Amino acid sequence: MRILLTGAAGFLGSHLTDRLLREGYTVIGMDNFITGNQGNLAHLEKNPNFNLICHDVSNFISVNGQIDYVVHFASPASPNPASPLGYPNLPIQTLKAGALGTHNALGVARAYQAKFLLASTSEIYGDPLEHPQKETYRGNVDPVGTRSVYDEAKRFAEALTMAYHRFHKIDTHIVRIFNTYGPRMRIDDGRVIPNFLLQALRGEPITIFGDGSQTRSFCYVDDLIEGIYLLMLSDYHAPVNIGNPAEISICELANQINQLTENKAGTVTLIEKRLSTDPQRRKPDISLAKSVLGWEPKTSLENGLLETIRYFQG
Repeated sequence: MRILLTGAAGFLGSHLTDRLLREGYTVIGMDNFITGNQGNLAHLEKNPNFNLICHDVSNFISVNGQIDYVVHFASPASPNPASPLGYPNLPIQTLKAGALGTHNALGVARAYQAKFLLASTSEIYGDPLEHPQKETYRGNVDPVGTRSVYDEAKRFAEALTMAYHRFHKIDTHIVRIFNTYGPRMRIDDGRVIPNFLLQALRGEPITIFGDGSQTRSFCYVDDLIEGIYLLMLSDYHAPVNIGNPAEISICELANQINQLTENKAGTVTLIEKRLSTDPQRRKPDISLAKSVLGWEPKTSLENGLLETIRYFQG
């Protein structure tokens, strides 16, 4: 099987590339390297089953040879406005990746009658009024807020994917990814775990926006990739949550990172909340993933953080 994977140089895209190659597939990776890191794929330079193409998916996609599966991961993903890699600083590119990029990637799938998987996000639920969030929940999204460029791009991408499934009979799959962490995250991308680790490894107090009571559910990257791979092989077409339902407050996370890194500062600093649209609680209901895919996460937060710390320490 020959697979086109957009966003291949990203944190998640590079891990999925590795998994697909281990399974014996040929992978055509595509990335424009705005937020992707070519170093994430450096170890594959001489792999005969991997080819990397520099291309912006918001432009027409042309690939030589048969494609059996299209996996669309290309998009900025960090909500941090203080980071140049954050989608608040790449608003047009983010919307184009979700809209034009998804349309172009689906066009490849249609041309070759290939299967298709869309990497969507828990952000489509917005600041949820339902907890935990099931796939049937329609969300509480601000369509014009700072985060809307990412949220609405992914919501549109889901709608377009289902339209191609219903109208063009494309075999499509949608994964709604919850907060994920692990090796190959950019330590400067502004998401909460790399941000906390950067401060802790420098021996600085960890900074929290808000009072720290907001919660997230963090899934280690290996567990997430396993869930995505199982979804790729499935016959299920509606969206599926993939994430770890173990909920933790941001303050508890900061204290655990201080402990695991043996941060000499060992303190937490609370400052004014950065974005009014930040969701207060986020926890996946993974009942569907358990029943349809036989999947659930296996890695504890402590073990996953230790692996991530080792990666950042080099």
